[in-house]
Amino acid sequence: MTRSRVTIRDVAAQAGVSHQTVSRVINGTDYVTPETTARVRQAIADLDYQPNAIARSMARGRTGMLGCIAPNLTDYTFASIIDGADTEMRRHGYFLLSASAEDGATFATLIDELVNGRRVEGLIVINPYADDRHTHLPANFPVVFAGARPREELTYSVALDDVAAARQATQHLLELGHRHLAHITGPLAEDCSQDRRQGFHQALQAANLTPDPALEIEGDWSAQSGYQALQQLAQQGPLPTAIFAQNDQMAAGVLRAARDLGLTLPDQLSVIGVDDIPMAAYFSPPLTTMRQDFEAIGHEAARLLLTAIDKPDAPQQQLLLSADLVLRRSTGPS
Repeated sequence: MTRSRVTIRDVAAQAGVSHQTVSRVINGTDYVTPETTARVRQAIADLDYQPNAIARSMARGRTGMLGCIAPNLTDYTFASIIDGADTEMRRHGYFLLSASAEDGATFATLIDELVNGRRVEGLIVINPYADDRHTHLPANFPVVFAGARPREELTYSVALDDVAAARQATQHLLELGHRHLAHITGPLAEDCSQDRRQGFHQALQAANLTPDPALEIEGDWSAQSGYQALQQLAQQGPLPTAIFAQNDQMAAGVLRAARDLGLTLPDQLSVIGVDDIPMAAYFSPPLTTMRQDFEAIGHEAARLLLTAIDKPDAPQQQLLLSADLVLRRSTGPS
């Protein structure tokens, strides 16, 4: 009899007991006489029976599975957060089930399948405010927000300190002597875009500069939106001497548009981004950026989720991680 075909009923027949008794021995949930226990264990050894770990966990009300829902699974930032979370969870004997939800309706369906279907014991939600998805989260269920600070409600969360990162990026440009600065934001419906905008404004105001609404353009995180933003700025009038793009992909679009406009970087235009994606060092010129540790965000999100599961009465934590300035050749003196 091969291992794949051995069942708990085979063990029961070999030991001369019921399959419920075999289950009790495996799970240690009820008293079984030492003689019967020894007979069951011998049958397990003789048949080389391997209990189903998931089934055992579910019998105890546990699945050993944790979930993570992101807007998609292809974006570098989301994938890196998930990778960090998965590594930490496996260290503690859990497996991570990742799923994508491009909109709130899909998210609600996944919640029903994963949470209401009792497939996972806890959940990490990446970009919980991308739409109304956060409104579909169940009450009294372990949840951690990753990549976003909490709003009104109190919950576990871990994210980049977006205000501080944007402030430091803008200060870098100001220290280089730039005073005519443009700003390309992400979608302003998202918290991180609002926070990075706040940091940009704080840095300007600290330098006694007034933010110019005409030099602030809303993008959508894509390189194309960064490209279009610089083209728009070129049509409006005199170009700024420096641009803060809220992520590296939009910054890449700015670099391409600058080349198409015949601008020399950083002599005529300085550009700084946020994230430090792997390709940032290979852009032309290599991109100065604010590096955030996505895997650390995932690691901390997993740690917080395990705390929420094991210590449901523990105080909820909201973590903000710092970014590091990475100097490359896309920024220079004004």
